[in-house]
Amino acid sequence: MVAPLIELHYLPAVSYFSLLNKAEEIWVERFEHFEKQTFRNRCNILTTQGVASLSIPLTGRHGKVVITDVKIDYGQKWLNNHWRTIRSAYSNAPFYEHYADDLESVLFKKHRYLYDLNWQILSMCLRWLHWNMPIRETTVYEKSPHNNVFDCRSALSAKKPLFLNRIFQPVPYTQVFGSTFAENLSIIDLIFCEGPGASKIVQASSIQK
Repeated sequence: MVAPLIELHYLPAVSYFSLLNKAEEIWVERFEHFEKQTFRNRCNILTTQGVASLSIPLTGRHGKVVITDVKIDYGQKWLNNHWRTIRSAYSNAPFYEHYADDLESVLFKKHRYLYDLNWQILSMCLRWLHWNMPIRETTVYEKSPHNNVFDCRSALSAKKPLFLNRIFQPVPYTQVFGSTFAENLSIIDLIFCEGPGASKIVQASSIQK
């Protein structure tokens, strides 16, 4: 794979980076319409109560709005709640203190638009993994991208397990809670638990040819 084309996610799952790990460059879809009930504005982490979903509330209706125009609703107290939940879940993780300040800084910039927040999160995560591939944005929406682009838009979802099974094989690692491994959580679960070793685990989880 040379260049995957994908949408931005909020604190993306390990499989998201498994898909990107062989990329020479990453293309981000800038002109899609927002899709509800996807990972564009939510993620899964592991807490004392098990897997928990964190969701960013959005303002107004976004059914036919271009993703770059989707605004985050700070009238709701989601930001403090997300950070409190993350800190409670991972403060005892081996590498939490090494990465927490970066994450807190990005979240509390209070980006107005979901797209901008997710762009900064992706850039931060690539830096954590020490991956240097450039991120590029589409300049127009194309239903069928050109030949050197692998179209992955809206492919990573619970509704499309066959695609996920083709590109991702979970590699267990030691998590903070529980005796049963919870697979394919947000990349922050892996980063906080494995630190510099996270990149090798992501690469090992990729079964792309």
